[in-house]
Amino acid sequence: MKMKQLVALFLSASISLAASLAFAGPDHAEFLKGPFKDGPSVTKACLECHDKQASDFIKTPHWLWKGPTKGHVRGYEHSKAEFGKTNMLNAFCVSVEGGPNQEARGHCTECHPSYFWNSKQFDLSDKTKIDCLICHAQKGDYGREDDKITEFADLDKAAASVSAPTLRNCGFCHFNGGGDNCVKHGDLESSLNTADRSLDVHMAVKAKGGQGFTCQACHVTKDHRIAGASTMMATYDGRVFCEDCHNGKNAPHQKSRNKAILNNHLKTVACQTCHIAYFARGKATRMSWDWSTVGKNLKIPPQEGRATFDNSKGTYSWARNVVPTYMWYDGTIKRYMKGEKIKDPSKPVIMTAPYGSINEKAAKIYPFKTYVGKQPMDAQYKYLSVFQQYKGLWDTLNWQKSLEDGAKGSGLPYSGTYKFVSTVSYIGQHHMIAPKEEALACGECHMGGTRMDWKALGYKGDPMKIGGRFAKQHIRK
Repeated sequence: MKMKQLVALFLSASISLAASLAFAGPDHAEFLKGPFKDGPSVTKACLECHDKQASDFIKTPHWLWKGPTKGHVRGYEHSKAEFGKTNMLNAFCVSVEGGPNQEARGHCTECHPSYFWNSKQFDLSDKTKIDCLICHAQKGDYGREDDKITEFADLDKAAASVSAPTLRNCGFCHFNGGGDNCVKHGDLESSLNTADRSLDVHMAVKAKGGQGFTCQACHVTKDHRIAGASTMMATYDGRVFCEDCHNGKNAPHQKSRNKAILNNHLKTVACQTCHIAYFARGKATRMSWDWSTVGKNLKIPPQEGRATFDNSKGTYSWARNVVPTYMWYDGTIKRYMKGEKIKDPSKPVIMTAPYGSINEKAAKIYPFKTYVGKQPMDAQYKYLSVFQQYKGLWDTLNWQKSLEDGAKGSGLPYSGTYKFVSTVSYIGQHHMIAPKEEALACGECHMGGTRMDWKALGYKGDPMKIGGRFAKQHIRK
């Protein structure tokens, strides 16, 4: 991953909005004067006043990279186990557990606010390992790469500049998820740092017509627990809904001549569906990743100015201004879990997908990014394999060795044989809300509009013609 100069990391160590504002008040140059020899020495100084905040933080999913499912993953409603990035697989860099001592963490945890979680031995209860600066520093070119602070970082200046997290802080991880800018999400990337209203009405600065929101404005936080549930992850610390703000005096569509019709849609259609007509409207997002081509030295033209092949990582595809896939979502997800047996390897393995149907009153139609992949499966045990990519496959191009070492780190036995299987992930789109004048028009979905696949959604046809989902003909037993 190419590291950006940063002022920061991620949503994870933000604080409640009220606490954030209070925290931003004092000039910390008076308290954190240095000189500081290394990052942990800054943390030691922070702990003199903020021991409680540190104690709170090390209990959160952003620090532990796992937590209870709270009913989010269908089939695990009553499980007492905790799940998260630390023990789950995805279709990007696949797993953090690769390597006999889980050496893969040394790459993936560049986006973990610690010094440095690069092996099994890391002590998650040690508050002195927290990297406060990655979330709170605003100056000093503070950054990290490969288990170290970047050489151009000025620790004294970074420490003196701490404040409430900004978009750049949160974006260091959430814009660069999957290894580079705009790889994973499609609706979160570095363009938001300088966005105008046309890209995002909330996060654009006020000078460019936006509201100037930081992440904490919606992802309200208490005791370093940040609200927000992802369709990619098993755990969360609270839900965020558009209606949290858009209610009462701020209810939507009040000035629209079609107010009644639009509000009737809210029973079935999520706000995002109409207000995110396209995703990846800034930079191109990755739409596929094929690991099976590692080591093949292919020559494939770039897409959207981005490389489509890497000898050590495989083949990619990219797209901009993408029409979402529309699916029902009732707030729960189907999620591939480590060690889960694949019943039919000839079909794409669903890594993550929303649950919901036309018959569920609580379900609504939401927009998703459809992301496809190809990754190794153990040919005998029929589960997706963990392999060591960092300090492994990326250097050696040796699948057999990387799979053997991945098994040692993950605890999943490796039979010695593997094959590649297709995967699919449906990733919710919730950011980059366009101005109201760029929301979907009626004719894009109805009256011959082709944006919605009504049959795939369970309708017999355009509901404008035959009636909505609660009409008699759509009630199914």
